[in-house]
Amino acid sequence: MKTRFNKIDADWTNVKNKCRTTVNKLYTDNEASPEFKRKLLISEHSPIRLLNIDWSWILPSYSATHFSRHKWECFIGTQRSDRTGIDRHKITQDVDVPFDGYANAQNLIDTARKRLCFMADPVTRSYMEDFKRELRGHQIELSDVLVPNCIYRCGCPEFETCGYFKKVIEKCADITNIQERYNTYNSYFYGGDAD
Repeated sequence: MKTRFNKIDADWTNVKNKCRTTVNKLYTDNEASPEFKRKLLISEHSPIRLLNIDWSWILPSYSATHFSRHKWECFIGTQRSDRTGIDRHKITQDVDVPFDGYANAQNLIDTARKRLCFMADPVTRSYMEDFKRELRGHQIELSDVLVPNCIYRCGCPEFETCGYFKKVIEKCADITNIQERYNTYNSYFYGGDAD
């Protein structure tokens, strides 16, 4: 396992109540159903930003840089010579560094679109894949909406395609149905057929 979850703040009753507020309904103590969670995450309405994940990785410095490009909190181990006692000019990009991430559900959906893509760096993609697999044991609905951009957009937006989308849609009954696309992708992904 590459991913260690430090804290998962996923108060779905609160998230559901924020949705209720936006349609002029009062708070309730009713729990959110799995179907509601899936629909809300796929629709990406603003209350999903109340779901927060704090995790740790030990990963190559270059992968930490890849993840630092996304708009959420990253805490990355320093390579400063005065802190490590090692001349930073002699440290290669593949040296492992500690990395802590703190992101909400929207951040994770956006990040997964880029980092689960088969055009992404393979090592960096492996960390995102591990994150998705490990998250499934804690927040299955959130894990299941972490998909590559081609699945999200119903087609490859890259300059050159890897061909993965074509492989997935061959097994998808209705590619225009986003839940069907996600289900087909997740069947491949969790079944070990992700590549």
